[in-house]
Amino acid sequence: MDWDNAYANIANIPGGEEFPAVWLERSSGFRDGMATDRMRCNLSYGPHPREVMDVFLPEGVSGGVAVFVHGGYWLKFDQSVFSHLAEGALGNGWTVVMPGYPLAPEVRVSSITQSIARAVTRVAEDFDGPIRLAGHSAGGHLVTRQICADSSLAAAVTERIAGIFSISGVHDLRPMLKLAMNAELQLDMAEATRESPALHAPLESFDVHAWVGDDERPEFVRQTTLLANIWSGFDMRMRQTIESDRHHLDVISGLDAPHSGITKALLGL
Repeated sequence: MDWDNAYANIANIPGGEEFPAVWLERSSGFRDGMATDRMRCNLSYGPHPREVMDVFLPEGVSGGVAVFVHGGYWLKFDQSVFSHLAEGALGNGWTVVMPGYPLAPEVRVSSITQSIARAVTRVAEDFDGPIRLAGHSAGGHLVTRQICADSSLAAAVTERIAGIFSISGVHDLRPMLKLAMNAELQLDMAEATRESPALHAPLESFDVHAWVGDDERPEFVRQTTLLANIWSGFDMRMRQTIESDRHHLDVISGLDAPHSGITKALLGL
């Protein structure tokens, strides 16, 4: 099996290389159109320069906080590339928080997990109401890690988490050891095993929804089904959705629409 090709998303999607530029343009336009009193960008939540988050506030009283953690194989992007995806939750009256995080190879994947824990803790300190955690690709890994039995989140924080939404998440990191990108990730078997949500018991009972497109690389469908199958064996309210005609790069596109299926699923509507 060609493991690099199995996880190569952009190379296997027609026009895939154009998506990041489109995301960036749309996100810039979204921020330009936001009222300044409803947007806070690059708020620090930790000591690293990349431990910052963007906050978008709805009109009126907020129904809760939706946290979106971006993907990029723990190697690239920051939260500013995905601002436009806040539109769906905002349109339903939710606050949206998008954390950035340090990237490999400067830090290890296990360190990034702790960065997101700091971000979620800051969200719980700063905002009232339920918290729903969503992440795409590597972000799906990072949000599901927060509710594993070894989570560093305080009980007062996990009690606020109303749902976990992993979109095309990587839930078993052991295949990453076979990829060329591991020269930068620097995973070994011990860390890959420790950082794999599918190899952990979940912390307690949560609503978890694993979402993936049916046109994605088979490995991402397998990774989603793997988590759904394993965590269904615990006291979890576990759901899986395989969305038709969606690939790895456009599976998140509906998050910019208040009434899309993926936005409703994220918010538990």
